[in-house]
Amino acid sequence: MKRFSVAAALTAALLTSACVSAGADTTAPEPGVSFNTGQPIAGQTLPFSRAVRVGHMLYLSGELGIDPATNSLVAGGVGPETAQIFRNYERTLAEYGADLSDIVKCSVFLGDMTNYGVMNTAYGAALPDPKPARSTVGVNGLGFNAALEIECIAVLRE
Repeated sequence: MKRFSVAAALTAALLTSACVSAGADTTAPEPGVSFNTGQPIAGQTLPFSRAVRVGHMLYLSGELGIDPATNSLVAGGVGPETAQIFRNYERTLAEYGADLSDIVKCSVFLGDMTNYGVMNTAYGAALPDPKPARSTVGVNGLGFNAALEIECIAVLRE
């Protein structure tokens, strides 16, 4: 496994900030770091990259259940939002020649833990087996009044 130094990690963080500030899609020359700033979300340009690639690792930003065709949250709450999140991830992963089976870790931020079962059912249906490692936490408030947000990490097969 290739290891990156703290300096490389800090460089990546600084490059992310610089790229987002400039509003540009760009590829950093070293150490194999690239940024995908993607399209605006819900009509807004936000200060983060949709994905950051470091070597074979792909760090996917938290995703909401926003349908890119309408630029708004899908109707129906937790279940439909969960399904939309993974459809959004499919598009981002495809840009890297990857798919949902390359996801190794997800963090779920759920606005209401009473919806855990609904999220779990939709999550299980969206992801192929074997399922990635996962954490689920209850939170107080999410952007755009979403019911949940999910962030993931994938390993690219190159």
